[in-house]
Parts: sequence; structure tokens; C-alpha cells
Amino acid sequence: MSQLPLAELKWTLGFTDPAHVRRQATTVGETGPTRRVWRGDGPRRELPEQLQDLSRLAVESGGGGASTLYQFLVDSHSDGMIVLHRGAVVYEQYLHGLRRQDLHLTASMAKAFIGLLAGILEDQGLFTRDDQVATYVPELTGTAFGDATIRHLLDMTTQVAYGGRKFHREVEAHRWWAVVAPGMRPDGYDGPTTLLDRLKTARATGPYGEVFHYENGSCEAMGALISRVTGATVSDLMSELIWSKIGADEDARYILDTAGVETACGGYAATLRDIAKVGEMLRCGGALGDRQIVPESVVRAISTVPDGATAQVRLPRASANSPATMSYRDYWWILNDPFDSFMASGIHGQRLFVSRELDLVVAHFGSQIISPCVATPPFPAVFTRLGTQLSMAVV
Repeated sequence: MSQLPLAELKWTLGFTDPAHVRRQATTVGETGPTRRVWRGDGPRRELPEQLQDLSRLAVESGGGGASTLYQFLVDSHSDGMIVLHRGAVVYEQYLHGLRRQDLHLTASMAKAFIGLLAGILEDQGLFTRDDQVATYVPELTGTAFGDATIRHLLDMTTQVAYGGRKFHREVEAHRWWAVVAPGMRPDGYDGPTTLLDRLKTARATGPYGEVFHYENGSCEAMGALISRVTGATVSDLMSELIWSKIGADEDARYILDTAGVETACGGYAATLRDIAKVGEMLRCGGALGDRQIVPESVVRAISTVPDGATAQVRLPRASANSPATMSYRDYWWILNDPFDSFMASGIHGQRLFVSRELDLVVAHFGSQIISPCVATPPFPAVFTRLGTQLSMAVV
């Protein structure tokens, strides 16, 4: 932070108080404009239950320490977690007043859903990955995103800076919120007021396809593209292609910018159980029963290590000195573990973890503190511990 110009420091404040994060994450629809993602008129899919007392299961707490599962949830400022094993709910825990019918912001987990929509539309022949983005969103011609291909957006291999500034991830994340939420703009703000206007300020700072560069703009550009290709809003696409087909309990919602455009990269809110239903569908190869929802080829792609710049990457807040043990494709994280695991991940502890080898799905909501002084909880290790324990119990 000390290397930032003084005027930029105002963009690094906030989001370190779990109570504040929780309030923002659980009041979507009350504090700003949103659009409904209709669950459809079909029946709700009841998840079978085979509940087990896992609260006292020994798990890793981070830093080499040990804890119980329940204490881990408390210490990591979790708001809720549901665990499915072989399709049945084996553990479900809510904290801090969250209820099973409540929507919770999924943050960057939402990117993974855009990846699924893109995969479905590509399978339908509406575009190819080598198409240039400006072909479909001409307003982005001459920008970092317009000159990129769809593949570059989905892999996040666009090197970009906004508004003539040197790119700083924390600063740009807060500037993104200033576009979406007028109430979060500092005094004197004179920047873009819509997502598309912000994308127009993006300029490439390096060649495409060579470096993994995690940030929000690639997904926002992808959201604009799939909307243009289909003539539908992202909310309606999500409803038609996925949400109305999983037997969702509740409608979901997308946060909108001031132009009424969905915040594709992080503005999706849903219930914990419905997120788990998406995970179960993916665990089953994109199908629920005899109904194929996401093409099996898409599921295979988001769980298979790709070639190129995204074959070895690390999570956004991981230390630059930490090993790059993950892979990335279509906004999904591939864990490269022995359990065929892949994950959608969002800030403050939003996770959807799928392991076909362990027959496991875990959906987790949180309000985790974000600070250089606070280590990220070891969510994948805890989820894997759950899966191995459950698999041993049924052998």
C-alpha cells in the first residue's frame, strides 16, 4: 500500500469488519437495484438428508493448527455451510442469523456461473472462443477487452489497466464498487458510472494469452457479450439455462449497475441450498436425473487442467511466494488434487467445492475478514477432510 499515490489510498479502505460484510452480503435487494433470476414454475427439488454429527470432526485451522469443524466455521466468520455426500445432505449449519431461505451474495463465485453460461452458449454454436470480443460488443473496439478473444476473457489472460492508472487489484476492486453502488463513491468521484463505461477505459498493458491476470473486467465483458449474443439479460439467461432446471428453492437475484446491467463478476445472490444444487448437478456431469443441464463436455473442461498460462496459478490473495498449485478455466479453479476437485471461489469465504472422486459437494457462505494480517482459512483442506471422512465411513 505504501507504494500507492496518496490520493489512491482512499480506495483501499473497508471490508475488514465481518459484521459490515455480512450486512452487505445478506441485504441484497434491500440496498440497491436488483433483477430477479426466476426459479421457474417447476417443483422444488428436495435434497435427501442423511445428517451426521460432524461438528466435532477434527480439521485443519490454518498455520498448522487443529480445530473442530464447528469451531473452524466460527473462527472463519462463516455464515453457513452445507455438505452433500453422494447427493444427500449430511451436514448443514447456519450462523449469525442466516436461514436456509435467505439469499447471500456469492461475490466472485458468480464468475463461475458466467463461465457455465458461456460454455452452454458455445456448445449451442453461438460463438467460438477464438472470436474477437468487439465483434459482439462494438463499444469495446480498441480497448483491452474488445481486442481480446473470448478465450482470453474466460481464461483471464488479458493484461489490463484502467483509466490510465497503473493496475492495483485492491484499488480497482473498490473502484468497481464505486461504479455499481453510488453510495460507495467517495466525495468528488468523477469516474465511470456504468460497467460498460468502465470497460471502455481499459487498455492492454501486455500481450494476450501469456499471463494469468485475475480481475473483474474480463467477466464483466463476458457478461456483456453473452447478453448481446442472445438478446437476453444475464438474469434471464441464468434462469432459462440453469436456475429453472435445478429445482431451486428460491429465486436468485443479480445486483444491477445504474444502467440496469447485471454485475456479472460478483453480484449474484442465492440460498446456500440452491448453490449446492448447482454443485450436485456438476458432480453428476452436468445432469440431474435424465435431464442434461450443462453439457458434459463443459463440466469436463472446467475440471481438467488446461494448457498455457492458466495451468499453474494461485488464488488472488495468495502470497506471490506461494506455490502455484491450482489451474483456472472459465472462471473455475481446478485444485489438481487426487480427488478430481474443482471450485468456484469468492471473496470473504464464498465457496462451491465439487469433488467427483469423493462424491462430495460443499457450499459455503462467509463474511471472512480481508486483511494482510489475517490468513485465508484453509477451505479446500477442510472440505477434503470432510470428503475423505465421509468416504471412509461408507466403505
